[in-house]
Amino acid sequence: MKKVIGWFKTLKAETIVANLIRVMFVLAVIVSLLNGIYLDAFIAAFTLFLTFLPSIIVKKSCITLPPSFQVVILLFIFAANYLGSYRLYYEKFWWWDSMLHGLSGLMLGFAGFLLVYIINGAQKLNVSLSPLFVAIFAFAFSLSIGALWEIYEFTMDSLFGLNLQRTGLDDTMWDLILDASGALVASVSGYLYEKNRKDGIFKRMFTKFISMNSHFFTDNTQPEKDGGE
Repeated sequence: MKKVIGWFKTLKAETIVANLIRVMFVLAVIVSLLNGIYLDAFIAAFTLFLTFLPSIIVKKSCITLPPSFQVVILLFIFAANYLGSYRLYYEKFWWWDSMLHGLSGLMLGFAGFLLVYIINGAQKLNVSLSPLFVAIFAFAFSLSIGALWEIYEFTMDSLFGLNLQRTGLDDTMWDLILDASGALVASVSGYLYEKNRKDGIFKRMFTKFISMNSHFFTDNTQPEKDGGE
């Protein structure tokens, strides 16, 4: 028993969360197959694959994500695919889809900001981008991913007779509006951070991210530490 407890203590929080989520998806696949609900089995299996995607991208890109980033991504996948699609939260709660689209716009806006921040601070590229350009890129990046998702929903509905779009054009437009709203919050927050470098969520996020990926950055692109302004 002591060895088991000691083993659990050595596990990182994101590993425990990820494995619990994956176990739930494995059970969902098995139950769906036993009941002959093959579409649900496919959704659960596909989402199970998605839970490994962040770690695959990290390994291929040599980018280190802070544990909190990975946990947020996994919880979002769980909320969208397991609770939303498999447990029918989209039908049970009218606001579930809207909430997830707003959050996805926000998260993708942050991701776009971090992506261009890597380019802006790359040691090999000697590129300097203005805060306004970075904010516009983050907004466009987030919204473009949202648009691609709506194309995916339309394609699946057209080919397989699904109902991902629900109310059709109205659902698509509101989804894009919510995506844009989340992206706008992220890009404006990032712009204000770049202009002022004040304490806040962006400063904490970038300080953590850059400290774990210092090989991408020159010294003069790294944010000032707290109390160093």
